[in-house]
Amino acid sequence: MADSSARSRYSLIQDPVPATLIRMTGPMIFGMLMLFTFNLIDTLFISMLGTEALSAISFTFPVTFMVLSLAIGLGIGTSAVVARYMGCYDDEKAKQAATVTNYISVLLALLLSLFGYIFMDQIFTLMGANASQLPLIREYMQIWLPTSALLVGMTTGNSVLRACGDTRTPSIAMALSGLLNAVLDPIFIFGFGPVPALGITGAAIATLISWVVGFAYVFHYLLVKKELIHRGLPSKEIFISSSREMLRIGIPASGANMLTPVAAGVMTAIAATYGEATVAAFGVGSRVEMIASLLVMALSSTLPPFISQNFGACRMDRVVVAYRMTMKFIMLWQFLVYLLVAALASVIASLFTNDPQVAHAIRLFIWILPLGYGLQGVVILTNSAFNALHRPMVALYLSIARFFVFYLPIAWLGSQWFGLWGFYAGALIGNLCMAAVAWSSFRKAMRQQELPG
Repeated sequence: MADSSARSRYSLIQDPVPATLIRMTGPMIFGMLMLFTFNLIDTLFISMLGTEALSAISFTFPVTFMVLSLAIGLGIGTSAVVARYMGCYDDEKAKQAATVTNYISVLLALLLSLFGYIFMDQIFTLMGANASQLPLIREYMQIWLPTSALLVGMTTGNSVLRACGDTRTPSIAMALSGLLNAVLDPIFIFGFGPVPALGITGAAIATLISWVVGFAYVFHYLLVKKELIHRGLPSKEIFISSSREMLRIGIPASGANMLTPVAAGVMTAIAATYGEATVAAFGVGSRVEMIASLLVMALSSTLPPFISQNFGACRMDRVVVAYRMTMKFIMLWQFLVYLLVAALASVIASLFTNDPQVAHAIRLFIWILPLGYGLQGVVILTNSAFNALHRPMVALYLSIARFFVFYLPIAWLGSQWFGLWGFYAGALIGNLCMAAVAWSSFRKAMRQQELPG
């Protein structure tokens, strides 16, 4: 955007497909791994404050996930709009769209956080928090909520960079924010030198500082170093058209992301019918899934800008090649991951528990469910592809079908007919059915050429 050399450097429509995707995905894997690691450290420090503090933080997860879902969804919309203009070689419109989408994202985040701040007590009371937990929740959220717009702004800013083909800078921003949070946590929580022990408030302050630094890093890069966004407001017409297109994709994408915790809650409720040991095993398994599916999550950030740029350039041949290659690779990769975690099932179980019943449930989880992570990856990446092709409602319908037509119902039926192993196997079969639907839907869209030009 700033010059022709930058334009050439960020183009995703010229270099070989495999080399381009590898170049983009590598930094994202690093950034996400660092972020996950530092988030675990963050939770560990808070747990040292005691059960009440950990319980209070646990209550905040659904609310923070809502904000994060909004950030991810708006980031998807931003990436799709900007990357398509980049593919059309319309750099000025891409720059205007990048500017508008960042303004809109921060504004929406501020409105959502204001609502949460005003009705904080009512929201957490409805969630089951008691009078003794509310003060701790308020200590954390009265800092977290007003500043969450920085997180959303950083997410959409990173999406602009990824839309231009730059995944290295967003990865550095993620790793930098996570590292800073992990370093500052013990200082502000427990006190150090002139800094007093602030407890759970200190955890929120550490998060705030890490977001300020990450936000400043990303927007210095966007605004000053690479001039990928304008310094002032664009025209009214550009503002309306760009924001409309971004929200048309971003709102359904946010809704699809919000289905994930709903489905997780239902699955946990089914697991609870087998007792605390199974719930504990399901929690451990979910954490294993986060690490085992790291490549899927990285690709879900890098495949969409590649597809959107080539969509804008009318290079649907490259879109099809990228999609097929990615699906085949992720199936093979996740099968190899399955073999590894299945072989280490007993070791993993022993790391988390000494209870034989819990250990058995963990091993059963690991021997069955990870076999479907490749299938799950097909669904997630197909949704990402449809969002990138400016067909967000198809992605939303696939997400609804995934959870409420296949995954949850078949898992529930399996639990009713065959017990615990049937519950896990049912979830696996649900992923298999949904992967077939997703693959078929994408092939049909390509074959019929129903995509808007």
